[in-house]
Amino acid sequence: MPRYFFDTYDGVQFIRDDVGMEFPRLEAAKAEAQKFLPEVASEALPNGNYRSFVVSVRDEAGTVVVRMSLSLVVEEGDVDDPPAEGMA
Repeated sequence: MPRYFFDTYDGVQFIRDDVGMEFPRLEAAKAEAQKFLPEVASEALPNGNYRSFVVSVRDEAGTVVVRMSLSLVVEEGDVDDPPAEGMA
């Protein structure tokens, strides 16, 4: 069964996964990355009003086969205005 590695970057710190996890196919590894990304984001408050979280999935050869990101944006003040473009 193929092994995939999940490297994370929270805008401040890069953490390389040297252990990895086995999945029967890439789609299962993608699902795990999608589930993992909000967990990473929930553990860190943004520096300022914006922070981006990235998970890069590498295969056994070290090739990044999937990269996902999640952005956390904090809006302050009168937030009844429509969301900024791209945030809807």
